[in-house]
Amino acid sequence: MMVSKLVLLEALVVFAVVLSVHGVVWDRFSWCVLALAIQAFYVQYKWDRLLQAGAAVFQFRTAAGSGLLPASVVMPLLGVVLKERCRTAGCLSLERFGVLLSATGMALAFFLSLLALGLTRPVPTNTCILSGLAGSAIVYIMKHSLLVSEVIEVLEVLLIFVYLSMIVLYLLPRCFTPGEALLVLGGISFVLNQLIKRSLNAVEDQGEPVDCLLMVAVVAVVLLGMFFAALFFFIDSRTWTSSVFFYMMTAVLGLGIFMPWLHSLIRKHPLLWLTRFLFQTQTRLYLLVYWTLLAAIACAVVFYQNARQSAESNQSSTMIRKYFHVIVVATYIPGLIYDQQLLYVASVVCLAVFLFLEYVRYFHIQPLGQTLQHMLVLFLDERDSGPLILTHIYLLLGMSSSVWLFPRSCDSSKILSGTGAFAPYSGVLAVGVGDSVASVCGSTLGEIRWPGTKKTLEGTMLSIFAQVIFVTLILIFDSSVKLNAGYTWLLASITLVSLLEAYTTQIDNLLLPIYLHILLMA
Repeated sequence: MMVSKLVLLEALVVFAVVLSVHGVVWDRFSWCVLALAIQAFYVQYKWDRLLQAGAAVFQFRTAAGSGLLPASVVMPLLGVVLKERCRTAGCLSLERFGVLLSATGMALAFFLSLLALGLTRPVPTNTCILSGLAGSAIVYIMKHSLLVSEVIEVLEVLLIFVYLSMIVLYLLPRCFTPGEALLVLGGISFVLNQLIKRSLNAVEDQGEPVDCLLMVAVVAVVLLGMFFAALFFFIDSRTWTSSVFFYMMTAVLGLGIFMPWLHSLIRKHPLLWLTRFLFQTQTRLYLLVYWTLLAAIACAVVFYQNARQSAESNQSSTMIRKYFHVIVVATYIPGLIYDQQLLYVASVVCLAVFLFLEYVRYFHIQPLGQTLQHMLVLFLDERDSGPLILTHIYLLLGMSSSVWLFPRSCDSSKILSGTGAFAPYSGVLAVGVGDSVASVCGSTLGEIRWPGTKKTLEGTMLSIFAQVIFVTLILIFDSSVKLNAGYTWLLASITLVSLLEAYTTQIDNLLLPIYLHILLMA
C-alpha cells in the first residue's frame, strides 16, 4: 500500500508538470503528451505487478517502481518545448528536430506500454481500451505532422531501441527499472540514429564538431562495452593475457574505427582539432588547470575515505557521497559562466573515461580492476543493485544533460529568453544544489516525513530555498542571464522538481535535471 501511495504522489507531480507545459504550449502535440501520460499512468501498475511477481522478461531493479510514467513523457515534452521555442524564434531546422524528438519519444513509450499489456495475464480490458484510444490519437497526430522521411526515422529509432534493449537488459540484469531503461536506452537509440543519418549525409553537411564528438563518444563506449561483454562471455577476463588484449582492442577500435568516423564528420583530424580547441584561449587554460586540481581533490577524497573507513562498514553515508556533488558544482559553475563549449567537450571526455574505467572494474582488467572495485564499493547505495556501478555516471549525466541539450544552432538569445536562460544551469540547480541540500538537511534536521517516503518536508523546503538563493547568485555573476518577469514560473518549476525529488523512486540524478530543463524551456 505504501508503494502504491508513493507511485500515486509521484504521478500527481508528473501530471502537474505535463499540465504546466500544456498550459504554455497549447497545440496538438501537447494534447498527445497528455493522452500518453494518462495511459502510462494506468499501464505502469501492470509493470509494477509484473516486477513484483517476477514475470517480466528481463531482470529489472527491484528496489523501485517501474517508473514508466515519469520516463514516458520526458522525450515528448523535450520535443514540445524545443519546437515551440524554435517556432517563435524562426529556426525551422530545430523546430522540425523538436517534432521528430517528440514523435520518437511517444513511439518508444507507447511500445513499452504495449509490451507490459502483452505480458499481463489476464489481459486488462479497460487499460487496453484506454491505450488503444491514446495510440490512435498519437498515430493520427503523427500522420498529419511528420514527413515520410521523419516517419522512417521514428521507425528506425524504435527498431534500434528494441535490439539494444534485448542485448543490454540481458547483459546487465537489475541495473535499470523499465522507466530508466526507456530513458537511457531510448536516448542512446536516438543518438545512434542521428549519428548514422549524419554519417550518410557527411558529404553535404559538415556537422558541428562538439555535437559530433558527443554522438561518436556515446556510440563508441556502448559498442565497446557490448563487444567486450560478448568476448569475455567465452573467455576469462581476469588474466593478464585478456587484459593486454582488452587494451589493444580498445586502441585498435578507437584509432581504427571511431577516430576516422569522427574525422569524416567534422572534416578535421580529431586530435589536432581537440588540441587547438582546448588551448584556444587563456580562459580555457585556466579552466583546465582548475578542473585538474578539482579532479585531484576528488581522488584524494576517495583515497581518504577508503583509508579511514572501518572494516565493519562497507557503505558510505549520505554526507560522504554529497562531497562529490559539491565538487561537481564547483566544476560546472565556472564552465557555465565562462566557456560552455569547453564544458560540453570536457563532460563528453569525462563520460567516456568514466565508462571505460567502469568496464575495467566490471571485467576485472589488470592491473586496475580489483583496485577500482575495492575503492568504489564504499560509495555504493541501494540503487547500485546490478553488476555495474552507475551512481557516479548518473551524476555526470545529470549535470551535463542540460549543457548537451542547450540549442546552439540558432541565436540563443531569441530561443532562450526569460527562464530559458537558466536551462544550462538545470543540472547544477536540481542535482548539485537541490538534491544535495534535500538529502543532507533532510537526514540531519528533518522530522516531518512526506507520506509514503523517507524524504522530509524540511529537506524539501530547504532545497527550494537553496535553489532560489543560487538563482540569485547566478543573476549576479552571469551577465548573460536575464530573467525579466519569469520569477513566478521559475519558483514554480523549482518547487515541482523538488517535490518530484521527494516522491520519485527512480534515479533522481538522471530525472530531475531534465524535468527542470523542460519547465525552464516552456
